[in-house]
Amino acid sequence: MQYRALGALRVGAVGLGAMPLSIEGRPDEARALATVHAALDAGVTLIDTADSYHLPGDGPGHNERLVARALATYGGDTADVLVATKGGRGRPADGSWTVTGTPRHLKAAAEASLKRLGVDAIGLYQLHKPDPAVPFEESVGALRELLDEGKIRLAGISNTDTARIRQARAILGDSLASVQNRYSPAARDSHPELRLCAELGLAFLPWSPLGGISRSPLDGPSQVESDGFGAFHEVALERGVSPQQVCLAWHLALSPTVVPIPGARRPGTIEDSAGAADLVLEAEELERLNAAAAGR
Repeated sequence: MQYRALGALRVGAVGLGAMPLSIEGRPDEARALATVHAALDAGVTLIDTADSYHLPGDGPGHNERLVARALATYGGDTADVLVATKGGRGRPADGSWTVTGTPRHLKAAAEASLKRLGVDAIGLYQLHKPDPAVPFEESVGALRELLDEGKIRLAGISNTDTARIRQARAILGDSLASVQNRYSPAARDSHPELRLCAELGLAFLPWSPLGGISRSPLDGPSQVESDGFGAFHEVALERGVSPQQVCLAWHLALSPTVVPIPGARRPGTIEDSAGAADLVLEAEELERLNAAAAGR
């Protein structure tokens, strides 16, 4: 596993997005725990969760409790594992995603996350999404207070834009460590935010980084999928790896501050994803992949 900076810390270049372990289609607990353990075995040291990762209508925290159990039952050293959680969203029974960014809510949510994770301070606490009904500086101000109180060690923002990144940086200073936006070959509208993070030295954590790239057997060119990402499948066939691994290696080549957080529901998936940290793409391959992404 290669490593990258996140604030003053360093984390594995590929993280684990733990959301699929707790929402619709989630595996049973034994397989979920095995998936987190496989990630740790593969050198993953960043696990991303949120209080809202649960089935619709359930109480908050299923994913946080699951991550805490996985760490507690892991047989190896977890001292370097950074658990990043988020507050500010909810999942009512209708399956929608609500947004609540009031300081009162965020501070109470962080307190609850602390208890579920069983830690003295949350390693990275992220504002899940700006609340249009609450001034952004008030939501970020709650993160500032949590930092000052020692309840979180680093702060991050998610689902945001360049103006808000600069605003959060002015409020949080060097304690702003990361930005988490959707980014993939099929969804590159956050490229300005990615570039700004590179400029400011902030970790950029793409969620849903695989963006619909389907798996294909490594049986030859006839098996290349017609999902609009032919170049990713072609490079995968040439290298003898999965299209997903090529996609994550493409992410890592975009900027040294990028740390993708692919999701997984089974051990083999995250083991494959983690391998992208050691897959160095050639310039000609990157040209082909960039052209494919630009053609979407």
